[in-house]
Amino acid sequence: MASNRPAPEAPFMPSQRDSETFGYGSIRTDEGPFEEWNPTAESIAPVRGRHRVSKQRGGGLARSSTVLGVGVIAAVAGGGMASAQTGKPPVSISMPDLPSVGSLISDEETPQGSATPLSSIGTVVDEETEQGSASDAGEVLRARIMAQVEQQQSQAEDKAAAEAVAKAEKEAKEQAAAAKKEAEEKAAAAKKKAEEEAAKKAEAERLAELAKQYALPTSSYTVSSTFGQAGAYWSSGQHTGLDFAAPTGTLIKAVHTGTITSAGWDGSYGYKTVLTLDDGTEVWYAHQSSISVSVGQQVATGDVIGRVGSTGNSTGAHLHLEVHTGGSGTGIDPMAWLQSKGLTV
Repeated sequence: MASNRPAPEAPFMPSQRDSETFGYGSIRTDEGPFEEWNPTAESIAPVRGRHRVSKQRGGGLARSSTVLGVGVIAAVAGGGMASAQTGKPPVSISMPDLPSVGSLISDEETPQGSATPLSSIGTVVDEETEQGSASDAGEVLRARIMAQVEQQQSQAEDKAAAEAVAKAEKEAKEQAAAAKKEAEEKAAAAKKKAEEEAAKKAEAERLAELAKQYALPTSSYTVSSTFGQAGAYWSSGQHTGLDFAAPTGTLIKAVHTGTITSAGWDGSYGYKTVLTLDDGTEVWYAHQSSISVSVGQQVATGDVIGRVGSTGNSTGAHLHLEVHTGGSGTGIDPMAWLQSKGLTV
């Protein structure tokens, strides 16, 4: 097999070499010095009837590069979508910008290329998707936070309103209870006062009626000794009656209607008269200067039964009055008894 002769080496010319020249390292002297070539849609448009192999970059690798570019675009787009979903930053992939994929594939027509470089399509889509997702997530989070704030505020307002209502109801109940209690107390006090006044009135009427039936034992007197008073003048050590000091000869009267059961001398009592009432109460009159009634005589209230004197164990003219209940002989306070009959001593 015959072999081609190697091409003669060209001298090193940095200003005339172009790494982008379509060839295999050879120098074409007929084309002069080379300048940087920026391909455009017009400059790479196919010419009918002419072979385009000479304008391909890297010989027969143009179509392979195109396929590689399409794969890279898909990878970049997929990476952008994945980063938008997972939140990871996109991976930057560098590749040469191609003016049009179709112009390198079809020999008949060249479609108008996209203004956006292919290397930036994945990144742009990824950024738009990420920004849209972030914006949507932010709006959702903001809406959720605002809903929670409104719900908490509504719950706080409802709680405050419920507490205010409960407090108002409690205060109203307390006020009502206090007012009821005060009204009851006032009513009870008024009732008690009315009852007391009625009782006083009834007692006054009773005493007034009794006063018509009872009378004081003497007049023009001074109370000189009271019941139970201690002293050496009395054999028991205590005074057993009520003394009305009055001039000798002052009239002594029956305190109530009754019967004379005793009349005469009685030792230390001197001249003494006993008046027995219908209920059995005995009234003793002692130290009289004279007696005007006899045993068994019926007397009425205010009848004269004797006169004041100083007979018996006495230090001066006075009426010694004793009251004994029910025939038992037990003495009681004559002043209290007289007052219970409506008399003022």
